[in-house]
Amino acid sequence: MPNDPEIIRAAIRKAHELGADVAGAVAAKRLVDCPSAVAEKHPGSQENRGTCIVLGLSHDPEHPELDLWEPGRGTPGDRILGNTGKNLARWLQEEYGVRARLIPYRIEDGGIYLKDAACMAGIGRMGRNNLVLVPGYGPKVRFRAVWADLECPEEPSPEGDIPCAGCEGYCTRACPMDAFPTGRFSRERCLARMNADRTSGRRRIDHCRACELACPAGG
Repeated sequence: MPNDPEIIRAAIRKAHELGADVAGAVAAKRLVDCPSAVAEKHPGSQENRGTCIVLGLSHDPEHPELDLWEPGRGTPGDRILGNTGKNLARWLQEEYGVRARLIPYRIEDGGIYLKDAACMAGIGRMGRNNLVLVPGYGPKVRFRAVWADLECPEEPSPEGDIPCAGCEGYCTRACPMDAFPTGRFSRERCLARMNADRTSGRRRIDHCRACELACPAGG
């Protein structure tokens, strides 16, 4: 029987087979007090054991329909990722007898801070626009995660060049909400636009992606 790290590596390979563009793993207990949890004063994980396997799907600008949000249904891209996560959880249970489940998307429903998880899992680094910059994809990646009853080796978050070093700040100039008034991201200003979109009464909502699409990272 493979040990836990070997099963985690196999699960990451399987995630790619199931359609994820990127994947990585982080110990669930590292997310309890992750940076966003501290900032929001809300635990970043409901579990202090096990592993979060983070799955990412590229949202190419040529397929804007992946980001169209519908009340009660979310976005098509998230539904694709959700199915990938469910299939991965099922595979872990059938292949190795490991308890696993798809983690809810929303923090209020028991979710995790996915961007923190992606960074801690080594998938990317947080950019100036408060989005994860993923090698080869830039900020155009959405995330979901699967919890698995496996012990993940605790490794420090990857370090390297600051992803926005030397950038002229295309994201800050593109933002229609002036969400970078001091050079730092203002979550409140960004959410004001998203909340206005969601109460607009439209059946399908095309949320703002200005800072994301202006970012030159990932080509």
